[in-house]
Amino acid sequence: MKSGPYILNMISAELTIIPIGTSKTSISKYVAAALEALDETGIKYEINGMGTMLESEDRFKLFEAVGKAHEAVFKSGADRVATSLKIDERRDKEGSLKQKVESVKEKLD
Repeated sequence: MKSGPYILNMISAELTIIPIGTSKTSISKYVAAALEALDETGIKYEINGMGTMLESEDRFKLFEAVGKAHEAVFKSGADRVATSLKIDERRDKEGSLKQKVESVKEKLD
């Protein structure tokens, strides 16, 4: 659904941030710090047991948000941080993470 010279963007991303060099095996404190940083950016996100799903219409805002989350883990005491980001950007139609899941579920019925 393109209109005029404007291109619609739907960017979905999967973010995983892993603190390394911590004294404990639990990482929930670091995940909470990263999510607080994301809250400050206004980026839409959903957490799950293995990472965080992000949504944005602007990849530069997305990259900025990921950088802030990455830095927040350092500020929380990690000596090393490994960040993995997987991006799916679509420009031919509008959509969302929820819409992607619903599309698959429809095909299962």
